[in-house]
Amino acid sequence: MTLAEKILARAAGRESVKPGEVVTAKIDIAMSHENADVVLRAFKEIGIGKVWDPDRIVILFDHRIPAESEKTAATHQRIRDFVKEQRIKHFYDLKEGICHQILPEHGHSRPGDVMVGTDSHTTTHGAYGTFATGIGATEMAGVWTTGELWFMVPETMKINVSGKFREHVSAKDLILSIIGRISASGADYRAVEFTGKTISNMSLASRMVLTNLSMEMGAKVALVAPDAKTIAYVKNHTRMEFEPQLPDSDAEYIEEMDFDVSSLPSMVACPHTVDNVKAVADIAGTRIDQALIGSCTNGRLEDLATASRILEGKKVSQDVRLLVIPASRRVYLEAMQKGYIEIFIRAGGLVLNPGCGPCLGAHQGLMAPGEVCISTTNRNFKGRMGSSESFIYLASPATVAASALTGVITAPDMPAP
Repeated sequence: MTLAEKILARAAGRESVKPGEVVTAKIDIAMSHENADVVLRAFKEIGIGKVWDPDRIVILFDHRIPAESEKTAATHQRIRDFVKEQRIKHFYDLKEGICHQILPEHGHSRPGDVMVGTDSHTTTHGAYGTFATGIGATEMAGVWTTGELWFMVPETMKINVSGKFREHVSAKDLILSIIGRISASGADYRAVEFTGKTISNMSLASRMVLTNLSMEMGAKVALVAPDAKTIAYVKNHTRMEFEPQLPDSDAEYIEEMDFDVSSLPSMVACPHTVDNVKAVADIAGTRIDQALIGSCTNGRLEDLATASRILEGKKVSQDVRLLVIPASRRVYLEAMQKGYIEIFIRAGGLVLNPGCGPCLGAHQGLMAPGEVCISTTNRNFKGRMGSSESFIYLASPATVAASALTGVITAPDMPAP
């Protein structure tokens, strides 16, 4: 069996499963952010007074923090009341950061577990060997009630990655290249396994970039088999027991693809789809109004470190608004200790509170008609960051930082003087 099949078999109490079979799996972790308010309404309609296990439900605020409207403030209030009523232990209020960073930091992303979240980028947690996928509010209400959910076992495609990245090229460039090659629907309802020496050498943060953006090629789940690096991190962040799973050596895959990163250039996803991918060099010189470094894709410490190295001692173009959003409070504090935050501010950047910020177009850093943003986020759809007449380019922290200096899209190996 593949890694996805092994995890689903364990969760369903079966010796084996095959693609296309429907199984009922026990859920280990159920996560919701502000949309827990929608889940709550569906849960109340079911008529069960208590959730199945308050210790396995994680609720947090990250999409609209601090509350930008009375409506959002009322939503937060209803969820806080529900958390107290149900005695939900793992509640992270607006001070902590983005859901997909908070869960691993607090030990909720564990190898071999099944995690569901009412957020499409829940696939991120597959970097820890977790079967993690996004679901709808009504499905989550059912999970809150029973602690179970049915799945059709997905077919698995394997992506083998080899080679050593060139300077300033990273996991973001790799996953954009993959999405550009196979398209936004190339992995529809498939499990994706990333493997190879290049993956083994990656940090967990870089692996999270791959699994996060796999959703943008249609993946049901995206996984990296847990190794010593994974186990050490998880053991350091949780006291919970977990059962790591590994794919069998004779596992059957629907497709295998090979990628060599040795000559991979800096990449960018152009408006208005994530699979509209080009080399940065091909569109270099495109004017920008805003540069954003952050999000659940690239708001971790290594991302801020990369950007700070490019920005240190320099000034952002006077025509560019540079926004920096650490993925969590812990990341923010570490970045302060290492001097990254001071570098961003001295360069002319604006450092915002940990959270989703402009990524979903709710508030903070929205764009006017005709404006252009280069961003480390994961979606560039029309209207995603304000006006439907604005334009979003997706790139690595290195490319975004280099572009912020010049005022135009710029390859990071050609930084501004």
